[in-house]
Amino acid sequence: MNNTMPLPKKNISISSGSVILVGFLASLAGLMFGLDIGVISGANEFIKREFAASDHQIEMIVSSMMFGAALGALACGWASAKFGRNRCLIVSAFIFIASAIGCSLARGVIDLCAWRFLLGIAIGIASTTAPLYIAEIAPEETRGSMISSYQLMITIGILLAFVSDTILGYYGAWRWMLGIICLPAIIFLIGLLSLPNSPRWLVTQNRKKEAYDVLLGLRHGNEEHVEKELREIEEQIKSSQKGFQFFLSNANFRRSVFLGIMLQIVQQFTGMNVVMYYAPRIFANMGYAQTAQLWFTALVGLVNVAATFIAIGVCDKLGRKPTLYSGFTIMAIGLGVISFLMRNGPIADPMTQYFCVGMLLIFIVGFAMSAGPLVWVLCSEIQPLQGREFGIATSTVTNWLANFVVGATFLTLINTLGSSMTFMLYCGFNILFIVFTFFMVPETSQVTLEQIEENLMAGKPLREIGR
Repeated sequence: MNNTMPLPKKNISISSGSVILVGFLASLAGLMFGLDIGVISGANEFIKREFAASDHQIEMIVSSMMFGAALGALACGWASAKFGRNRCLIVSAFIFIASAIGCSLARGVIDLCAWRFLLGIAIGIASTTAPLYIAEIAPEETRGSMISSYQLMITIGILLAFVSDTILGYYGAWRWMLGIICLPAIIFLIGLLSLPNSPRWLVTQNRKKEAYDVLLGLRHGNEEHVEKELREIEEQIKSSQKGFQFFLSNANFRRSVFLGIMLQIVQQFTGMNVVMYYAPRIFANMGYAQTAQLWFTALVGLVNVAATFIAIGVCDKLGRKPTLYSGFTIMAIGLGVISFLMRNGPIADPMTQYFCVGMLLIFIVGFAMSAGPLVWVLCSEIQPLQGREFGIATSTVTNWLANFVVGATFLTLINTLGSSMTFMLYCGFNILFIVFTFFMVPETSQVTLEQIEENLMAGKPLREIGR
């Protein structure tokens, strides 16, 4: 530690071991993210009937949120560097509350699109800031698991939304489906008020004493480890360039930004979010009635949560790349079988219907154990400190733009190509992603952020920057 920095004379407000609690509170952003993704799935058919909306208008309602999220993520890159990660999360909580109420009171398609666009801004802020914040407070040996907990909270939010949709669907109460999420948003806001600032952000603001205090609480009072970590951060800060200027001037940083962009495109084009947004429609195309559609949608949410625990358990032990290989393979098989089973349109045989649902659930397992959490983990790990806000914001904007494309085209693809060919298209994407992982993705487990940055800036190939 710098000799000019006085050691603290008293215990700090963050208790020993509180890194888990702080990470949990930050990951509540994922819960809000998941709730907002999930609720629209069950509401689509009711909205379609009430507003006499076409499939294209439903695509607009679904995808308007993703477009807002892209803008929110874009603005948040600058804001999180200027005002701090926790303040950005607090702003997102206020927007969550206001937009959820607005969606529940919408009077038409355009009105609903506008409120979901605002809701997307909140999601964009949260989805950019929360993984970054968690990565900056977590020790390297548990960083992957802690960021995966963010993905777990997303899946729990989706499950809660699907269950809520199933219950409220019996009454056709789509306004309650969209409005009820303001209640957890209030809890999220209250929890955020207790979060400390990111120690890395504090160092960039020349608030070294505060950074030391926060790290001491997060590292179980281990002064030697805290001093070493602060020295590493300070060394990086001395020669730091930030944001777009650093992107223009440093070719190695451009490589990490490119990799982050590609990882987010890969995640979206696995096909997972078309299931999240349009699950009842998919089950209808399999031949199921509306009640069964909603219950199977809830089952999708449950499997999504359960499978995410696999990622939390193996991503720091098995490694990032082996987990991704397994996930893409499982997803490709699941979608390929579904495509084959639906080659002649809706399925009439009940046993074949159940088997088709089973393969969709296997697809969900493949995503939830691999690309779902690990893309966020990797995107938070590969960006150098001096450009981290810009790098993560860029990749997150890409995530939402790709998400927008997926959400705005799925029903059109179904109506044009048919269900079988649409699922085969996404199966092909997953096969390509296995190749992409082999040639482009680094293995970053059990490696410090500082070592990853050192390898990147030394010009090592992207697939080797984790060595």
